[in-house]
Amino acid sequence: MSAPQTTADLWVRRYRRVTDAALRLVCFPHAGGSASFFFPVATALADRGVEVLAVQYPGRQDRRHEKPITDLHRLADAVAETLPAALPGWDGAPTAFFGHSMGAALAFEVARRMERPPVKLVASGRRAPSRRRAESVHLRDDAGVVAELRALGGTEASLLEDAELLAMLLPAVRGDYAAIETYACAPGAAVDTPITVFVGDDDPHVTLDEARAWREHTTGGFDMHVFEGGHFYLTRSPAETIERLATTIDMRTSIS
Repeated sequence: MSAPQTTADLWVRRYRRVTDAALRLVCFPHAGGSASFFFPVATALADRGVEVLAVQYPGRQDRRHEKPITDLHRLADAVAETLPAALPGWDGAPTAFFGHSMGAALAFEVARRMERPPVKLVASGRRAPSRRRAESVHLRDDAGVVAELRALGGTEASLLEDAELLAMLLPAVRGDYAAIETYACAPGAAVDTPITVFVGDDDPHVTLDEARAWREHTTGGFDMHVFEGGHFYLTRSPAETIERLATTIDMRTSIS
């Protein structure tokens, strides 16, 4: 893929262009994650007529020289402002959102800001915006942040052993944790978009009750699917996750 040339290209990556896509799926990474996390999703769904785009936050990969945005509302403002320009024919093919962990909360906030909201929001591995916990990973020292990454299991072990790579990664991770751990949604915040929740049955950061509480944040339909696994259930069973995602965003079978 060529280097980004515009603001839209900087923020939103398209790994597989799908001509006459029946649906576009915009993916929002987890804290410390990058757009490339969704490359396998883009590859798998392209053959189903779904064009996958992934948001690239500042502070990582080719944006590593930029400061991370440590306020989730400001991050949502930036994505919502940029996203329509990254989706030529925004009024054409319907668009769905998928966000994992921090990305789920961000996808929700971006959906709230869009003049034309997504037709479906899939919130993965994140408790409902109204369900807050006291968390302070972003205030830990580097060893403490790395310990959290190890516990969650979503980062390659070899990366966590490489001091040079860690030095590049940790500012973005800490910034993302600051954004999500200080995030508070507006009272009664909701979208008209139907919401489907994906959650692991052994996720230490999301109970099933906290996941079900997403129902309070939509005036559209709601459903939930529970996977085996922890916070990164989706890397444990990627084929199952992608298949379930494909079914969920299929407008012919979507919830109403």
